[in-house]
Amino acid sequence: MDLVAPVVVEPLRRRRCSECHRGPLERMIVEFNAPVCLDCADLGHLVFLRRGDTALTRRAREASTLWAVVVRHNRRRTRYERQGLLVEEAALAEAERACLADADARAARRARDAVRRAALDAEITAVLLAEILRLFPSCPVDRATEIAVHASTKGSGRVGRTAAGRSLDRGAVTAAVRASVRHVDTPYDSLLMQGVPRHQARTRIAPAIEAVLRTWRQDVGTAGDRERG
Repeated sequence: MDLVAPVVVEPLRRRRCSECHRGPLERMIVEFNAPVCLDCADLGHLVFLRRGDTALTRRAREASTLWAVVVRHNRRRTRYERQGLLVEEAALAEAERACLADADARAARRARDAVRRAALDAEITAVLLAEILRLFPSCPVDRATEIAVHASTKGSGRVGRTAAGRSLDRGAVTAAVRASVRHVDTPYDSLLMQGVPRHQARTRIAPAIEAVLRTWRQDVGTAGDRERG
């Protein structure tokens, strides 16, 4: 049988219980569109476990006969987001003991996972670096390396961590290089600080970006011949 956990809300404004009239409420449930405090809802004996420790949360939830999900409304994202759980105090204590008993094993597993992630991150950066140098053979290696590292930073959401970047989509890789040139080789950032609107600033510095990209697209041998000539 599927379990349906009660949902407890952390209100954004001051609310009072519709039954006992106590308040303001730190947490409440909503019954028939009215706020009800946890004591009146028979949840007052539960303790709050903030989200973050997956193992502790799972064990506390499994050991607790009664538990509830705690959420808060995020106005910017216009959605409710989970803050943690309310669980029985005895269940939380049992979960803490279990987590403490295998803390060393979990730490070792996290260390192994970190090594694997680091190796994967290094591989993503190396592949992206090779593609940058293929598309822009005259780009200085140290600069290409800087772009690849920046674009593939884990959790950044930048080109190197997107599906297009990982598949080495030509447009995505070029976008990463163009972004670097925009900030490093043009007065773009200074224009923004002077109050120039972003779109106008981009229009002004577009020729300078294309000039750098044209130079970097030249084959290394061709560029050297031109310099000697």
